[in-house]
Amino acid sequence: MIDTKTILNLKEETGAPVLRVKKVLDEVNGDIKKATEILKKEGFAKVAKRAGRETSQGIITTYKHHTGRVAVLVEILCETDFVARNELFIKLGDDLAMQIASMNPGDIKELEGQDFIKDPKKKVGDLVKEVIAKTGENVKINRFHRLEIGIE
Repeated sequence: MIDTKTILNLKEETGAPVLRVKKVLDEVNGDIKKATEILKKEGFAKVAKRAGRETSQGIITTYKHHTGRVAVLVEILCETDFVARNELFIKLGDDLAMQIASMNPGDIKELEGQDFIKDPKKKVGDLVKEVIAKTGENVKINRFHRLEIGIE
């Protein structure tokens, strides 16, 4: 018997609906690792379908390193203002700004290919895909600027 806590934890991690989580867990006889893989693959397949959707809403997030020598502005876009105000979306912006301040990528493609500083098992691009899967909207990093004292 699969308990409710397991289902809810897996739902939170993958963004999949509760009924789908339960069905997949039943199919894999409660193997959480297998269920997670299946649900994430399904989510990422949905991500590809959303790639062409227009992103006209979003946020600009800032980060200033505690030394005051490095600052970042990052613009991330989504489809609706509802998602732009979503906690997951805002956290993505904060994480991206910190990543940019720390790793100084040259462009968006390089940024998306970097290991995430908070969890090196993930790529930055995977973070964006996870938010797309969980919110059901297209999300993209539109642009960023990193400023560092004395460097042009």
